[in-house]
Amino acid sequence: MDRIRVLIADDHPFFRDGLRVLVEATPDTELVGEATDGSEAVALAAELKPDVILMDLRMPGLGGIEATRKVLEEIPEAGILVVTMVEEDDSVFAAMRAGARGYLLKGADRDEMLLAIRAVARGEAVFGPGIARRLIQYFSSPRAGPSRSIFPELTDREREILDLVAAGRNNQEIAENLYLSLKTVRNYVSNIFTKLQVADRAQAVVRAREAGLGREDG
Repeated sequence: MDRIRVLIADDHPFFRDGLRVLVEATPDTELVGEATDGSEAVALAAELKPDVILMDLRMPGLGGIEATRKVLEEIPEAGILVVTMVEEDDSVFAAMRAGARGYLLKGADRDEMLLAIRAVARGEAVFGPGIARRLIQYFSSPRAGPSRSIFPELTDREREILDLVAAGRNNQEIAENLYLSLKTVRNYVSNIFTKLQVADRAQAVVRAREAGLGREDG
């Protein structure tokens, strides 16, 4: 059986080294190249025609999502597995829309990474456990998000988080409910305060409740 030809695209030398060791030490995978940014990934993909590309999202210049789109325009059969620290829903869905077959966080262990590489090489879609849980939550939730007419300066995600803040949820509870990291929730909350021009959580709750947010479904 032919080995899976793998191209690594990541601007962090330490993580790239780890992936190289893993791919080279595995009998059914073969490292064909390494790229340090999105533009280089696109050029090497066109030259080397890898079976699987391990694509970071945040790289200098051309980012991983746009690089994914450009690669697949030229080589639609390539399997792109996003391997990143970025776990926000917007990034997951943007990668899916660009054509990525899989999305794995950099904390994945050796066996999980190899299973994902093999699955993507077979044409399957694969997501790490944390990402998969959040996708299921996102698509199965019957609860409609707040109307975009409420605080139009906020993004849909910020409005959703403000709704939960107004319902009395703390940051940890919001993180668990939306399958986000605590740091990500804190960043969203800080952005919300800035956009609403409020000084603290209490003022944000008052404004949100005046607008009709924070009413839990029964």
